Amino acid sequence: MDDLKKHITKLREDFTKGPLTELDVNALPHLQFEHWLKQAVDAQVPEVQAMTLSTVSEDNKPSGRIVYLREFENNSFWFYGNYESRKGKHLAANTNAALTFFWPQLERQIRIEGEVEICDAMHSDNYFNARPLESQIGAWASAQSSKLASRQELEDKLALYKKEFENKTVVRPPSWGGWVLKANYYEFWQGRKSRLHDRIVYEPAGNLWKIKRLSP
Repeated sequence: MDDLKKHITKLREDFTKGPLTELDVNALPHLQFEHWLKQAVDAQVPEVQAMTLSTVSEDNKPSGRIVYLREFENNSFWFYGNYESRKGKHLAANTNAALTFFWPQLERQIRIEGEVEICDAMHSDNYFNARPLESQIGAWASAQSSKLASRQELEDKLALYKKEFENKTVVRPPSWGGWVLKANYYEFWQGRKSRLHDRIVYEPAGNLWKIKRLSP
């Protein structure tokens, strides 16, 4: 354990991929996000769609977990899951949330903050219907975040729903669907040498976005 602690303490990464300036970025943050996302896809960053979703509970306790970005457009970002899960209960009580993307291969991080709402049923239905059959049935079998007596309990519920939907179309469970985060803050972070990173922020200013630089 001591060797592990010493190893972690000594880990250093000097970022050398290049600068990010106010002149480099698009005037519109959703287009800057799309630009960086495309570069991450082109660089074959693994799990490029993975993002940390941070929420706050009704009693002001923060929580984070990795979810997948599934759609994005005009400062709106969609993700899906169980409305009765821990994150679902948090978002029902406090609609403020944050998304964080980290792409170490490009030495980049994107932070997006905003308000979240349940997306329309058509979005949820379309995404659910495009999921693999096993994932569709799994959405029925898993009461996400609820306590299980054992793994076998979950397996038994899965078998039950497989039998129920045998030779039938699997419909979306009423407790499962999508959320959309409407962004009101962006930060684009580019790693630089000696921890003097570039941080470019977008904040709303009327119908436009104000761009500014933060200290690393």
